[in-house]
Amino acid sequence: MGAGKSTAAKSLDSSALDTDRIIEQESGLTVAEIFARDGEVAFRDLEQRTAIDAINRAAAGEGGGVVSLGGGALNSEAIRSALKEHVVVMLDISVEEAWRRCSGSQRPLASDREAFWRLHAERESSYLAAADAMLPASTRSAVKEALPAIRRIAESDHRVKLLWASTGGGSYPVFVGSGMLGTFDPGIDGRSALIGDRNVASLYFDRFEESLARIEFPAGEINKTITTCSEIWREMAGAHVTREDHVVAVGGGVVGDVAGFAAAAYQRGIPVVHWPTTVVAQVDSSLGGKTGVDIPEGKNYVGAFHQPAAVVSDFDALSTLPKDEYSSGMAEVIKTALIAGGSLWERVIDGQLLDPDMVLACARTKIAIVSSDEFDSGMRQLLNLGHTVGHAIETATNYSRLRHGEAVGIGLLAALQLSGAGQLRDSVSQLLLANGLPTSVEGVDIEAALHAVKSDKKARSDGSVPFVLCSEPGSVTFGNAVDASDLETAMREVLT
Repeated sequence: MGAGKSTAAKSLDSSALDTDRIIEQESGLTVAEIFARDGEVAFRDLEQRTAIDAINRAAAGEGGGVVSLGGGALNSEAIRSALKEHVVVMLDISVEEAWRRCSGSQRPLASDREAFWRLHAERESSYLAAADAMLPASTRSAVKEALPAIRRIAESDHRVKLLWASTGGGSYPVFVGSGMLGTFDPGIDGRSALIGDRNVASLYFDRFEESLARIEFPAGEINKTITTCSEIWREMAGAHVTREDHVVAVGGGVVGDVAGFAAAAYQRGIPVVHWPTTVVAQVDSSLGGKTGVDIPEGKNYVGAFHQPAAVVSDFDALSTLPKDEYSSGMAEVIKTALIAGGSLWERVIDGQLLDPDMVLACARTKIAIVSSDEFDSGMRQLLNLGHTVGHAIETATNYSRLRHGEAVGIGLLAALQLSGAGQLRDSVSQLLLANGLPTSVEGVDIEAALHAVKSDKKARSDGSVPFVLCSEPGSVTFGNAVDASDLETAMREVLT
């Protein structure tokens, strides 16, 4: 309740069916009056009959094929079953915003704050299970903007779910599913320039239709440089790529960062579509518009914010990953679960295997954070949990000793020690080991690593470096000052 379902439905078609309004018109009573007179059980029976009838009528074309359901409708198994053959759109709203909109109203289930919080938590799992598309309730135009993408998942032969990312720099669809690589059309106009590293190119480039250019570069973080971008720009210019065309980035985090930056700078910016093929790229790096390259002084020191035109995550692509690369990406899953808390953390700590729904949950978490802070000036810094020390280790070892996720996992342990969360640190250490990730690294120059922390790109003008700390899953803060001796102690624990 309070997400704006009725308004969104009417924005698609002014004759859209609204189950609450139908009930009120046919009964001559408000929903609140029915609750007061007959009780919730009787209302739910009436709601179920009304909703199933409205779904059938919409399927026949009435109301423009659009139905707005009541907030509790998905508690009904019969309604959930009736929805399985149709596209279900969830308007994603935080409990805080929903309460702000509903408190003080005549809604019968919005009179008590604590009960409202519990209701939101209880309903969330059924919403997420039923939803084919998840759109931000905070953006009034999101449903209309996302309609072409909603139609694509409705018409697709694949089982695809949609997230709609909305930022000041642009809105874009994120498609998550299986069997899509090179065959699913995300709906981006213009010709394409395909960019990937040599490993990915040999696996996947042939799946894509003809493009203006097929540009390969050597794999690995060590090649995430301006030199690589310069070579890509020259190949794009030689292939006569124009501002009406777009880049298609196929690969992991390095490919996404390099190709994204190449797109951001080429002719002052052309669109980029990400096809992430690694765990870290699907759950994190392909989302949010951060692009960039490394220089000897630091990781991701040169880059730009450049939101993608679309992201297409094919879970099947992860089956081709080497075991170490797959494990490396799980560090980002663990990090995201620590930030999100709730059901995502419960799935991760229980040792559940990564699946498309977990990828979707991680992406949903990141998109929600980025939508509130596109340019990393506040809340988005939460996503750096574990990264300050992790990046320092990568820099101190010239990006040659550890994969990115391995370094982030070790950085998580340092951050949790700095947070005073010893028990949680032990749990995360066990998670890292269970996923084949290291919990320490030998032979790293501690002074070089400490210097790299001080040179972190988020360092302030006074020389301090703000840290992201986590006291418990779902309770994460940014901008924390850390004592130098505590930092050194935490880093010595993981740099054996």
